[in-house]
Amino acid sequence: MILYPAIDLKDGQAVRLLRGEMEAATVFNDDPAAQAEAFVAAGCEWLHLVDLNGAFAGTPVNAAPVEEILKRCKVPAQLGGGIRDMATIEAWLSKGLARVILGTVAVENPALVREAAKAFPGQVAVGIDARNGRVATKGWAEETEVMVTDLARSFEDAGVAAIIYTDIERDGAMQGPNIEATAALARAVSIPVIASGGVSSLDDLLALRDCGAPLNGAISGRALYDGALDLRSALDALR
Repeated sequence: MILYPAIDLKDGQAVRLLRGEMEAATVFNDDPAAQAEAFVAAGCEWLHLVDLNGAFAGTPVNAAPVEEILKRCKVPAQLGGGIRDMATIEAWLSKGLARVILGTVAVENPALVREAAKAFPGQVAVGIDARNGRVATKGWAEETEVMVTDLARSFEDAGVAAIIYTDIERDGAMQGPNIEATAALARAVSIPVIASGGVSSLDDLLALRDCGAPLNGAISGRALYDGALDLRSALDALR
């Protein structure tokens, strides 16, 4: 199982939110690229990047720090937030991004997900953010009636590289991931599932790994910044 250290970008800084609330942002590093380099130095195989402003604006906002990370770090990176058209997808992948994450458009324009996944095999992931089993969009600001499993299954034949499943109520709360819901989703689809939200300790990671469902990986942010999870030790434990 791959551990994806998260760098959430707001106003050019690396921050963490509590349950997706932009007002509840804690700044952890003024230099996101330096933070990324620290994660790479600890041995991570991937980076998980989120343009928080972009998720609300519907267009990339924190392009400069993302580009700096891509320039300074040689491990693959995936990015979500404000990627809602083919031109933006093409632009990011041409700049060296390994994978784009499509969230809001997966609900509002599923044809774009299919088109992108076909055009860029292995480089398009779907981000499914959920509250009480229902999908939320536009930076988690809008809740839909779409059920998580229904949305995931609708892309079963689309060729997407992964589904990144976030339980919003757990995100940044340091209360542990929603293992039951994550495992159920992983069993319901053949697409690789990456767990996100609530990973606060090595025990949480090992519980996800041993949940009996084929999880591709887990994303952790606040726990790494707070020191509750040591990246190097976690990577060693998962290998």
